[in-house]
Amino acid sequence: MKRLIRIFFILTFGLGSTSAVAQNEPLQIDITQGVERGYPVAVVPFETSGVEPPHSVSDIVEADLGRSGRFEPLPQEDFLNQPHDHTEVNYKDWRLIQAEWLVVGRVQDVGGDRYKVQFQLFDVFKSSQVAGFFYTVSGRQLRKLAHQISDLIYEKVTGQKGAFDTRIAYVTVSRQEDGSARHLLRVADSDGYGPKTILQSKESIMSPAWSPDSTHLAYVSFENGRSMVYIQRLSDGTRNRVAEFQGINSAPAWSPEGRRLAMALSRDGNPEIYVLDVSNRQLERLTRHLGIDTEPAWSPDGRQIVFTSDRSGKPQIYRMNADGTGVQRVTFEGTYNARASYAADGQRLTLVTNQGSGFRIGVYNMNSGATRILTDSSLDESPSFAPNGQMILYATKAGGKGVLAAVSADGRVKQVLKFLQGDVREPAWSPFNRKL
Repeated sequence: MKRLIRIFFILTFGLGSTSAVAQNEPLQIDITQGVERGYPVAVVPFETSGVEPPHSVSDIVEADLGRSGRFEPLPQEDFLNQPHDHTEVNYKDWRLIQAEWLVVGRVQDVGGDRYKVQFQLFDVFKSSQVAGFFYTVSGRQLRKLAHQISDLIYEKVTGQKGAFDTRIAYVTVSRQEDGSARHLLRVADSDGYGPKTILQSKESIMSPAWSPDSTHLAYVSFENGRSMVYIQRLSDGTRNRVAEFQGINSAPAWSPEGRRLAMALSRDGNPEIYVLDVSNRQLERLTRHLGIDTEPAWSPDGRQIVFTSDRSGKPQIYRMNADGTGVQRVTFEGTYNARASYAADGQRLTLVTNQGSGFRIGVYNMNSGATRILTDSSLDESPSFAPNGQMILYATKAGGKGVLAAVSADGRVKQVLKFLQGDVREPAWSPFNRKL
């Protein structure tokens, strides 16, 4: 049976798992491959005064930079001194240990669970400060601020916007003592910290999709015995059922302006691509073909939609205008290409491809028409670009269970994100978060 047909079989009858998952357990991140040599960076432990902060800003920054695969944090035991601002920096000391970048700072308790954070970044070779700021935040906001510092460092050093201050959504599945399955839709920081359960169900949850402002998730739930599409507000859990048509309701995808959802529906008998206006519930059908059309994804400018179709005989990626006109086949390499979504530049797609060696994650270049395969396992699924287009999050298997993994868009950096226990699937990387 074709893999695409299997997708609809799953949508119709749901999923099961025999794995267990710890509810409060953060993701463990193992870097399995990095660049040949990352930027050597020394992150000096930030000086603290007053009440000890609930989170170590410098530890979070160091961990962020290290897991990016683009930096090589130097061991603190090699530091000849530990400065905390520009007046204490002796560049010669840092050149001796071959540091190229230096991060220093202070965290001062100012009372009322408020902390003043000072941060400075130095280019050791140029003997100059590159960035720095003061910020006052609550203890609860320290982790987010630390990720924003990491983003700033990443951008200053690499020239590319960082994506540490973002979140991921994913689904875990566990088997209960009575034999029933428990499906959890969860949201966590990009480093896996602070996972929160958004929805718990005995039935399958699939295809989480972030709204452009990161305030809502759309997803497919089988809690009423068949697939339905919901939109849920993350701040208070309020949710609305937006697609409960006869047949399959699946694969929601937000338009860039956040007013519409593209999705796959079989309300008229055959799975087709539709667009729903979220505010007035007006529904527009875009495709009309005997083949199966599913998995829509919008271009960053909202003018085009890519989708998966087997109208050529096997699953391939097609593109059309946002009004359904101008349908064109995009992919021709391999026997299977599916689950495509755009990078922020609008010139690349990440997708699942099979070119004879299993189902792997690839990046398709819209200009050259070539697909670069990034992974080497045989059953990779659900790729999702980071909002800066530099990394791709996806689901795969490791040790017989479902885990999340990430690979850089050039294939040079790889890491596995996994629970110590449990089965994890259906990842989605959020857009950039907009506020502290």
